[in-house]
Amino acid sequence: MQKNIIRVDEENNEILENMSEECYVLNAALEADFCRKFTAKAAESERIVLFYGENAVNQAKVYGADGVVLDLGAEDVKDKLMAVRKTLGKGCIVGLFTRNRRHESMLVSEAEPDFVIFKVWKDGFESVKELTDWYADFFLIQSAAWVMEEGVDMAELRTDFVIKNV
Repeated sequence: MQKNIIRVDEENNEILENMSEECYVLNAALEADFCRKFTAKAAESERIVLFYGENAVNQAKVYGADGVVLDLGAEDVKDKLMAVRKTLGKGCIVGLFTRNRRHESMLVSEAEPDFVIFKVWKDGFESVKELTDWYADFFLIQSAAWVMEEGVDMAELRTDFVIKNV
């Protein structure tokens, strides 16, 4: 059964007050005060907080988040990931995006992130489903589906996590 990761793209005090999920992904562009409150509340509630977007690594370090979700591409991804882990520390969690292609999924997985992320839209859903089936059969590294629009049946995908907006 997939676990939910909640993507937070805007300040939302309701989420802040009721952290019912285990993991949250904050947009690094959110206001500093909200990020500070969110990461502090998450730490108190023993919840995981990751940052994504431009400057995610720096924001994760500044606010003491658990890690990041990044798009490092497929070129030199292992070196780039090692630099991120050096900056954030060995215990950090790193999820890496992959383009929805087998070869890039293999390259990203070889870098050994904590999980690999596939973006999912309604259009092209079947090809992503085929890719996540293939990935689940051949790789031990966990995977996530990043929901790009509403109305996608995520239960059909063989991923460990679903990253969605609330």
